[in-house]
Amino acid sequence: MINVTPEVYSVAGLNNYVKTLMEQDFALQCVAVEGEISNFKAHSSGHWYMTLKDDTSSIKAVMFRGQNEHMKYKFVPENGMKVLAVGRVSVYERDGAYQLYINDMMPEGAGSLAVAFEQLREKLEKEGLFRENHKKPLPKFPRTIGVVTAETGAAFQDICKVLRRRWPGAKVVLSPSLVQGADAPASIVAAIEKLDRSGVADVMIVGRGGGSAEDLWCFNDESVARAIYACNTPVISGVGHEPDITIADYVADRRAPTPSAAAEIAVPDRQAELDHLKQLMSKPVMQGPIALINERRLMLDSIVDRISTRATRKVEIERNRFSVMASKLDAFSPLKVLSRGYSITEGPNGVVKSVDDVKTGDKLNIKLSDGTLSAEVV
Repeated sequence: MINVTPEVYSVAGLNNYVKTLMEQDFALQCVAVEGEISNFKAHSSGHWYMTLKDDTSSIKAVMFRGQNEHMKYKFVPENGMKVLAVGRVSVYERDGAYQLYINDMMPEGAGSLAVAFEQLREKLEKEGLFRENHKKPLPKFPRTIGVVTAETGAAFQDICKVLRRRWPGAKVVLSPSLVQGADAPASIVAAIEKLDRSGVADVMIVGRGGGSAEDLWCFNDESVARAIYACNTPVISGVGHEPDITIADYVADRRAPTPSAAAEIAVPDRQAELDHLKQLMSKPVMQGPIALINERRLMLDSIVDRISTRATRKVEIERNRFSVMASKLDAFSPLKVLSRGYSITEGPNGVVKSVDDVKTGDKLNIKLSDGTLSAEVV
């Protein structure tokens, strides 16, 4: 037996030593771990704490706020969700426990993009970002159309081509942005806000041409959705092709299946408007407006006559009603009763209704139909 004198460590020193060994192992500095989430907790600090487990084992994991705010596919972890977590393995010195420090994470099973999309869609829908009463009407005859897309992309050329054909008098203002990649959301937001602040555009087209789900993902970013929602300028989204639906489509004032279709929606068709004007000019009223005016005058005279007749009839009916009511009131008048030979006797205490209401010596006033008599009770 070899007699070895062990090196003495403090607890902190041992934990630090093991941590150093792990961090020197290159294989542990970038690992991808598949597992099911349990004990998930979103701390008030913004950090996420959880356990990743499979059928036979588990490992504690943490994803700090700086990482979970910049995930490629944004979603909120839930207990029971299967994920692929990418990060590094190290030791938390205080507890002496090794854990996974996650840099990025994506859900598995239903597809990371689909899960992230549905979670964000539900969140923004609950907040009211998709409500119809918030959507702004598009101007019928816009003078300036703003476009947020890539300056060198085919989408911008397609938009300009459609606008020149349909409404050649319109001015086009491009606010260039990235439309793909990790930096695209911030670039799109900046382009939207800059164009909106300038106030030069009557309507804004935001979009890009077709591509894979990953290519279009920047238009599913929460910051892009909120920028569109906060925009004072009416926004038309035109992202990808007909089957492609993005969060930007839900929050925009109008959705178009393609950038070219967005341009079709943004402006009227010049030829159609000219044809409509020709039709209006060919109407009889435009050829001889005096005849229409005279016709309307005759109609007005007829209306005035009908109103006058009805008013006269109404006055007569009300006058007859008044006469009937006045006759009824007159019949019940005390003065009418006096004219038939009756009288009203008033004593010191008012109208005398009984011999008990007066006494000897009281002065009386007797009202007749044509005057008043004075008397004394004897």
